Amino acid sequence: MNAQTETNWQKTYGGSGKDFGWSVQQTLDGGYVIVGYTNSFGAGGYDVYLVKTDAYGNQLWQRTYGGTGNDFGWSVQQTSDGGYIIVGYTRPFITDDYDVYLVKTDASGNQLWQMTYGGTGNDLGWSVKQTSDGGYIIAGSTGSFGAGSSDVYLVKTDSSGKLLWQKTYGGVNSDGGYSVQQTSDGGYVIVGDTWSFGAGGDDVYLVKTDASGDQLWQMTYGGTGDDFGYSIQQTSDGGYVIAGWTNLFGAGGYDVYLVKTDSSGKLLWQRTYGGTGNDYGRYVQQTSDGGYVIAGYTNSFGAGGDDVYLIKTDASGNQLWQMTYGGRGDDFGYSVQQTSDGGYVIAGSTSSFGIGYEDIYLIKTDVSGNTSVQVGSNGTGLQTTALAGGLQTPFLLYGALCGLIVLILVVILLGNKYRIKFTRKDKN
Repeated sequence: MNAQTETNWQKTYGGSGKDFGWSVQQTLDGGYVIVGYTNSFGAGGYDVYLVKTDAYGNQLWQRTYGGTGNDFGWSVQQTSDGGYIIVGYTRPFITDDYDVYLVKTDASGNQLWQMTYGGTGNDLGWSVKQTSDGGYIIAGSTGSFGAGSSDVYLVKTDSSGKLLWQKTYGGVNSDGGYSVQQTSDGGYVIVGDTWSFGAGGDDVYLVKTDASGDQLWQMTYGGTGDDFGYSIQQTSDGGYVIAGWTNLFGAGGYDVYLVKTDSSGKLLWQRTYGGTGNDYGRYVQQTSDGGYVIAGYTNSFGAGGDDVYLIKTDASGNQLWQMTYGGRGDDFGYSVQQTSDGGYVIAGSTSSFGIGYEDIYLIKTDVSGNTSVQVGSNGTGLQTTALAGGLQTPFLLYGALCGLIVLILVVILLGNKYRIKFTRKDKN
């Protein structure tokens, strides 16, 4: 295996159905863990789907969790004991509402316990982190509690998943929380979207709490259009960076939206990225150089309908480069992390590659976002070369084959029309 293949590659995982990857993390052994959901495997309609790979993206094992209903996984983190914590939501029967679903596994993905949280309405878990006390913090949305039709839902548990407290935030309309992090002061910060507050239809919604979940302050960002916040991280200066999308600012329908604040949530700057189509930011991380990397998807650039979209900025949010990845189908990026070698790993889903209708899509790049193409089910299969500008496609062979078929058909049609006779000269 050469150095290029070791550091830069693309892989897919899944079966003959639909398989989605929503969250990725590099693990202590240098490999990767991905969580999402699948209807290719498992006990029910959809099941939580956990995939573990080595450092080169080769699948080591996969696990499913859930029952005979629908169960979805949205966020994963390796825990201090080497196992994994997963959050999503579950609906045991089609007539039931959803509940927040928390699953704890050992290092091999074997389930240790599972818990549900919520009430009589729909309660969804979108983000989970292990906290400094060994327990877990979950952010999501609830239709069971709070002041509006949906509210931001924050759940704190101990290390065994036992509920310690739960809080809601929001107003009389619809509000949701999509990303949470424990902050340096021991409290929590949640980002989502709100219809209850702000200047427009939907606005980015930032809530800061103390260690007990009591709200310290809230902020909104955006304009008179629709603005969404999907990912947050506390930055090295004590402030926060938020990624999402907006249809008020920028060049296209929706554009990637990056917001930087100070430690009190005061807006320092905001940036948009994208083209004349629709561009979405789903995850942001501060990088080792002090800048930011954003993963999402775009139909402004790339080879297909939607393509995975990776943007690198400096510390002020000025774009340094952008890359797209994918084929002629639809390809989505939902999570990104800077890896130990300075490159990036992106998780999402693809209908361009793989063996099913939709497969988990894992992309490993170098520090500049370049990746060779090694796309196939569970890390095996087709290999081609990368095209310039960061655009990756395995359809070169496909195009050549189509051209050959067309040529054969033309020859047959001409042969019938002009009664051309083809003979074979045998060797003596």
